[in-house]
Amino acid sequence: MKEINSSEFVKEVLESDKVVLDFYSTECPPCEALASKFKDLSLLYGNDVRFLKSFRQQNRDLAEKLGVKSSPTLLFYNKGQEVAPRLTGGIKRSDIIRNLDSMLPADKVNEIKSRIKPSVSEFDVIILGAGPGGLTAGLYLSQSKISTVLIDNALPGGQVSTTHEVSNYPGFIEPQAGYMLSHNMSEQTKLAGTVYKVAVDVTSVDLVRKEVVIDDYETIKAKRIIIATGTTPNLTGALGEKELKGKGISYCSTCDAKYFNDKEVIVIGGGNSAVEESEYITRFANKLTIVHQFDKLTANKQAQEKVLRNPKINILFDNEPRAFIRKDDKIITEVENVKTRERKELVSNGVFIFIGMKPNISLFKDKLELDPWGYIKTDEDMRTNLPGVFAVGDVISKKCRQITTAVADGTIAAMAIAKELD
Repeated sequence: MKEINSSEFVKEVLESDKVVLDFYSTECPPCEALASKFKDLSLLYGNDVRFLKSFRQQNRDLAEKLGVKSSPTLLFYNKGQEVAPRLTGGIKRSDIIRNLDSMLPADKVNEIKSRIKPSVSEFDVIILGAGPGGLTAGLYLSQSKISTVLIDNALPGGQVSTTHEVSNYPGFIEPQAGYMLSHNMSEQTKLAGTVYKVAVDVTSVDLVRKEVVIDDYETIKAKRIIIATGTTPNLTGALGEKELKGKGISYCSTCDAKYFNDKEVIVIGGGNSAVEESEYITRFANKLTIVHQFDKLTANKQAQEKVLRNPKINILFDNEPRAFIRKDDKIITEVENVKTRERKELVSNGVFIFIGMKPNISLFKDKLELDPWGYIKTDEDMRTNLPGVFAVGDVISKKCRQITTAVADGTIAAMAIAKELD
């Protein structure tokens, strides 16, 4: 695999046949997560597609000319023309394969796929999920010299990494950026010796046999499993929501609020997340309307007081969204009054939805004992009803879901497992 600089781009990329080019940076966790996948796929596809790398920090002129704004970014070329979608951030092996396959004849793709050999690796503990609970468990286990692998379909950090500010984590006087807090947790766990397999596709999970298959070909076995898969945002179910996700509708203010500078947005919800994120969004937006289904907010009093004092924020009570429609560069949110059934349209530049979360348990929910809301039941040591299977963090049944409670859960589970394996 060759590394190129700006002066070599024309010869090595534009004058070559089929090429995939990786723009990477140092001190870049997504780049580190991509590196092993990129190398492995170069061994499979390398006879038909050239795999090249370019150090973005030393080739800024080229990156800017090509419109590369983040690391890593994969660009795919065929005879000097860029083909296939660019891939950025937490890039999955399956996404790279899809793009590479699109550049080759079907018979060649089949021949390459026939050379993929299944692999098996063994550890003492598998942790499913790299949020604060999973990271803390990995830290404690690895410091106890227990071989541990951490698996996640995204990058480490969980929801903390997309939280704009954390002001109540013990030990920090000033509020901390969520991405930095999660980054520091991740680096600490990695330095302790936890093996990371992140931004992967989790193909199957067998909790009884303690086996997890990732990316369709790699089987990972262990003596214990910790489920730390967290939660995902609830959907409103309104028409057009799924179609406009990422195209005007967002579930992450940290990710997308900056794109609405001096613009108008709608926020759906009235709980802690909706109210706290609305306050943050108004750092950018010049007008914000909260749409809430009840006649009063359900967030904590301190958060309520902030938004009620904020001149940029208007609140529409007793309303629910019924449809989202894109018209030119605007999003039309059709809302209905739950008492009068009157409908009206709200025009904005974008919509943020914060209406609660649901546990990520689809791969194994039939095997576990759950509470009425679908969260995993555990005992005081974080054990589930299945022998050798533990669960921590937001995915479990409990009263409070906070970073600090997830960290505590991870600590308890790791110490219980360490005692068992001793």
